[in-house]
This record gives sequence, C-alpha cells and structure tokens, in this order.
Amino acid sequence: MQAVRIQTFGDPGGMAVVDVPEPVPAPGQLLVGTEAIGVGGVDAVIRRGTLSGYGFREGLIPGSEIAGRVLAVGDGVDATWIGREVWAFTGVGGAYAERAVAALDDVTPLPAGLSPIAAVTLGSSAPVAHFALAHAHFAAGESVLIRGAAGSIGVTAIQLAARAGASRIAVTTSSPERGKRLQELGATTVLDRSGETPEEFDVILDIVGGPALPSFLDRLADNGRLVAVGVVGGHPPADFGMHLMRAFQRSRSFATFSLNTIPVPSRNEIRAAHLAAAAQGTLRPVVHEVLDLTDAAQAHRQMDAGDVFGRIVLTTHR
Repeated sequence: MQAVRIQTFGDPGGMAVVDVPEPVPAPGQLLVGTEAIGVGGVDAVIRRGTLSGYGFREGLIPGSEIAGRVLAVGDGVDATWIGREVWAFTGVGGAYAERAVAALDDVTPLPAGLSPIAAVTLGSSAPVAHFALAHAHFAAGESVLIRGAAGSIGVTAIQLAARAGASRIAVTTSSPERGKRLQELGATTVLDRSGETPEEFDVILDIVGGPALPSFLDRLADNGRLVAVGVVGGHPPADFGMHLMRAFQRSRSFATFSLNTIPVPSRNEIRAAHLAAAAQGTLRPVVHEVLDLTDAAQAHRQMDAGDVFGRIVLTTHR
C-alpha cells in the first residue's frame, strides 16, 4: 500500500510517497481503510524535527487522525465493527497511509450523514478546544482571546466559546479577509498577529507559542488564565514566566494543555457529541482544501506558509 514517510526532518521535501506492507491489527485493534486523513499542526512540528527529543525519528509515517471503513479486526474485537464508518486516532503516527490500525478505545463511529472529511476536521480539534476551555475554567460571561484562530482548533474554539456564552471573543489572524470569516463563526473582535489591544481578557487560548507568547500574558485581566494548546511557532523564551511574576498582585496564571491528560472515555464522549452536532449542522467543520495523499508535501508547505484556514484533509479516494 502507499504511505507517506518522513525520510529526513526539515523541509516538506523530506517527505516521500513509499510502498509499505499493509498493517495487521493486533489484539484489541481495528484495521481501517483510510478515506480521509487530517493534517494537523503537530504533524508539521514533528516533520520539522522540532520534537526529535521526544523520541520521534526519521522514517516515521506521520499523522494521527483518520476516518474510513473498518476492514478487519484483531483478536478480542467484535466482528460487527467490520464495514462500519469510523473516526480513529492512530497514535503518534501511521495515518498518512491507505490503511492504518487503531486501538478500539481510540475509535468513534460516525453518525449518519457525516462525511469522513468532516470527521477528521473535528475529531481531534474539537475535543482539544472543548477541554482547553475547561482547563482554563472558562465560564459564561467571560471574555476569550484565541491566538492563532484560523487553524482547526481555533475555528472550533470560537464556535464552542460562543455557544457557551462568552461575553466577547477576540481572535488574532493574518488578514482582514480571514478576520471576516472568523467573525462569521462567532468572533467579535479581530486583531492582527501581534494581538495589540488595550483590552484584557479572562481567558486566552494560545495555539502558537513562540517568542511572542510572553506579551499575551500581559493581556490577561485580574485572575486571567492563559492556556497554551500548541507550539506551532516554537517554544517561548525560557524566562517567559517573569511576566507573571512582575504582575504578581494581579493573580494571572499560565498552564499547558494536552488531550493526553483527559481520560479516554471522556474524550470519546465529547468527540461523539461534537460529531453528532456536526451531522445536525450545529457545529461547523471548516475545510481549507482536500488533497490527495500523494500531495502531503504540498499540504505541509501550505502549513509552513501560514496559508491554511481550518484544516487540510488528505484523501485516498478522490
């Protein structure tokens, strides 16, 4: 079968389409024929080699999110799963392929009427946005700033914050055109990437990280909470915490958030609710572009250029 492998870290040109053996589901796993593959920000971070210190190595098949039809099951998995359309998390890699395996606990059936493309647009990003807001102790009536809002996590966080009763939702983005699209999703204030504004916020979700993160700590209101949910712009400066210490009496706080800390049953429950909401039209999946699996490098070039609004989806059946 065809798959995309990171042959060398760095530029997207280091990715190659290769022929690899079809995976075999181990006990407790399912084999899924991939119809749609979500291209996430973390995929680009891994491909650049930024996370090599965490055990990622060249030769990895990237990607963690797929949707498609179950083709086979391993020992201990009910055979009635075969033929069902599902969303699946493949772990730290393995998704950029025509077939992939996933543990039963990491599989969510698709509701009727929801396409695989829509499923991979929301399947991981929506739970991240939901639980990140919960991690920030966001409450109705509070203000929210979403930094890096044009990506799949950001566009979902806007919708969830609006549904939960945010008093105002500010976003940072790269152009007025993108800002208008974010307002259509529920944003009330559009800022440029610097986030310069005299306003302060109860909650900031930061998807970017990087050297500018400390300046966003200065935009927290009293008792404000900034939660970092991504580092697509790199790690912040080592001394970024001094911004909190210099404003000690304002009781501001900083936290990181990873979906890995949420119990699997809770993740699956919320994901199923989000997919059902999308099927009913009350939660909107935002797809930037659908490309063939063999165009994965092109997808990553768009990610690196910051040109993506929503999520790029790879497909094996165009």
